[in-house]
Amino acid sequence: MLFAIISTDKPNHLQTRMDNRPEHLAYLNSLGDRLKFAGPFLGGDEKPVGTLAVVEAETLDAAKTIAADDPYAVAGLFEQVEIRRWNWTVKNPDAA
Repeated sequence: MLFAIISTDKPNHLQTRMDNRPEHLAYLNSLGDRLKFAGPFLGGDEKPVGTLAVVEAETLDAAKTIAADDPYAVAGLFEQVEIRRWNWTVKNPDAA
């Protein structure tokens, strides 16, 4: 099952994001094929203000664990995290 992890940064926490970025990227890469894609949301000033990651997990609880183990989450970057079941129907390379 696919899950969208939609995270919103706390205001004025860009430095927290930048300080933890190397660990965050290493964590995402460690997920291997479970990570389908990921990237930051950008604010009006073109600076990151949140994250979208789509992951494959057996259950919602497993997706919650993936989200909670993200170094950004551990560092307290996020004001809000929403995890929703997602169906990739358009341009899904696995469905070709």
